[in-house]
Amino acid sequence: MSAIVNVHDAKTHLSKLLDRAHAGEEIVIAKAGKPWAKLVKPDEKPVPFKRQPGGWPQLAALADDAMISPVTAADMDAWERKFDDL
Repeated sequence: MSAIVNVHDAKTHLSKLLDRAHAGEEIVIAKAGKPWAKLVKPDEKPVPFKRQPGGWPQLAALADDAMISPVTAADMDAWERKFDDL
């Protein structure tokens, strides 16, 4: 069975409503008298994410230093000048 509560009551009694939803009760939150959201207990076991090898083959084509390269003094000066006017 589901209970219907308005937004104000949901804000006021959120902790209690969460406990009721966790116990298995379906809580419907209404806005302006119309169902707007639903609190329900989540599935016990989340759906596992399946990784697939080779998902980013384009990364293998990058140069060795493409991801991380040494920072030069000129780079640091340019970076620090960006914040001088703040």
